[in-house]
Amino acid sequence: MPAPTQSNLENARMIFTAYLERKGLRKTPERFAILEEIYNRQDHFDVDELFISMKNKKYRVSRATVYNTLDVLVDCDLVTKHQFGRNLAQYEKSYGYRQHDHLICTDCHKVMEFCDPRVQNIQNMVGDMLKFNVMHHSLIFYGSCARDLCENRQVTEKDQQGVQVPVEE
Repeated sequence: MPAPTQSNLENARMIFTAYLERKGLRKTPERFAILEEIYNRQDHFDVDELFISMKNKKYRVSRATVYNTLDVLVDCDLVTKHQFGRNLAQYEKSYGYRQHDHLICTDCHKVMEFCDPRVQNIQNMVGDMLKFNVMHHSLIFYGSCARDLCENRQVTEKDQQGVQVPVEE
């Protein structure tokens, strides 16, 4: 995920302000602090990670405020919510960031992003062919990453000898 730009954050603030006004919701400092925290992150995160990060920075926000604000940010398209196969929703900022897809390691649960223009070409072609206005898509590949430091990966004899046989403990 690319580094945030100040203009993305400022534009996200303006969009959020307009959305809150249009919906008749309060413009609280806590909501804007949560928005800023999200737009300064470089990763996917869950509610607890965001809440703990806010607490560690001495923000006075409740877990309920984080949940509620995330729902509002998702509703106004400033944040995207993902279900990557676990019961834990993960989020990422979305304003000003290019469309991308995901790889998920089923061992360490690391989320990696990739962008391939062929995916967009397929989306456009299918939409044209079927007379369908595709608004967005989700493509997720699940597998095992080949990182040496992949947490939770079971050691196999393949790791040691090139033959995949689970090591008994």
